[in-house]
Amino acid sequence: MAGERAEDRRIFEITGGDRIGFLQGLVTNDVERLREGIVYAALLTPQGKYLADFFLAPWGEAVLLDVAAPVSEDLLRRLNMYRLRADVQIAPSSLTVQRGLGEPPEGAFADPRDPSLGWRLYSDSEGEAPQIDWEARRVAACIPETGIELIPGETFILEAGFERLKGVDHRKGCYVGQEVTARMKHKSELRKGLAVVEVEGEAPVGTPITANGKAAGTLFTQAGGRAIAYLRFDRAGRDMEADQAHIHWTG
Repeated sequence: MAGERAEDRRIFEITGGDRIGFLQGLVTNDVERLREGIVYAALLTPQGKYLADFFLAPWGEAVLLDVAAPVSEDLLRRLNMYRLRADVQIAPSSLTVQRGLGEPPEGAFADPRDPSLGWRLYSDSEGEAPQIDWEARRVAACIPETGIELIPGETFILEAGFERLKGVDHRKGCYVGQEVTARMKHKSELRKGLAVVEVEGEAPVGTPITANGKAAGTLFTQAGGRAIAYLRFDRAGRDMEADQAHIHWTG
């Protein structure tokens, strides 16, 4: 079964005897889970802010790193900075990533973020041109996207829903940015975060949302009459505005 080509992604192969321990000390999820399949994770700043999110997949004696192209060079630079004398090599791969719905082909991995996102397959095939409306599926499931809802140097991953997306493990031990993330986890309920809203009309990504004349958040990806919004939960209400768009949120 051929899958659709996942555009604008870059694949790297991480090899060497220290590859698991190296990644384990850096990323937000438990890399030991590669024994079970694909792992979704992120690299953070020491201040706990998002830098890049990616998939890690077992590949023989290597680990594949599947990341959005716009953040790939910075991610590679930072990984090499942390590598020091570890027995770890990071090299570009000729593999491409395909994705699809329904029965997965041999070797495919279920997307760990949400069942509605189907499967991912790494191979030498270019795959087919995209036909599925992945954007609408992403919005419906409140899946943030690199460079849109996930903003390097700004986003906190718990506000972006990484617990729900199975992208963070609070029991794995230390990683870069872990202390800030842990404090956010154990404090009172989050006051800000991503949510799916109903939207009438359109407004550019990044348009401020207001409720009763007060700043209440930011409007992001829109599809099928719904949108992903970053909201201040204490100010967000059922009826809000974003430029000429009307926003409805039921909480």
